[in-house]
Amino acid sequence: MLAYHDGEWGQPLHDERRLFEMLCLEGAQAGLSWSTILHRREGYRSAYEGFDATRIAAYSDERQAQLLTDERIIRNRAKVRAFRGNAAAVVTLRQSDGGLDRYLWSFVDGAPIVNRFASFAEVPAQTPLAEKLSRDLKSRGFRFVGPVITYAFMQSIGMVNDHLVGCFRHPETATG
Repeated sequence: MLAYHDGEWGQPLHDERRLFEMLCLEGAQAGLSWSTILHRREGYRSAYEGFDATRIAAYSDERQAQLLTDERIIRNRAKVRAFRGNAAAVVTLRQSDGGLDRYLWSFVDGAPIVNRFASFAEVPAQTPLAEKLSRDLKSRGFRFVGPVITYAFMQSIGMVNDHLVGCFRHPETATG
């Protein structure tokens, strides 16, 4: 977890595949710990072919059934279905909004929201912006994107900088 925090969490991310990966993994985390998902991340990457949204969107029902037997991932039927549905939504976003990166970052005008929290107790579980993004994602067919999951996603990809002000990463992740 320390390596994830120090090298990845909160770093502004603009790579389409990695954004899709993080959106899926944050949804997979629902009801579980983030460390459980992080420990399985390589398994997810392998099972889902590097998070190629176009390929995942085209998965057959048979391929979906195979995934439910893959011990490298969380074998939850609704979450496996959501990955394929979210992939299809990403493919549509490419055509309608120029891609996942452009779409997501438009919610923060292309730059991270830099919060200045001094303690973990101050960090919210969700925000009105996360609720807005969640609603919009759902309207576009995404699943496992409730406001709490969406806010965790926004934190992880650096749309919001919730590193505490005393954390060495706070100034490093303040720009997009």
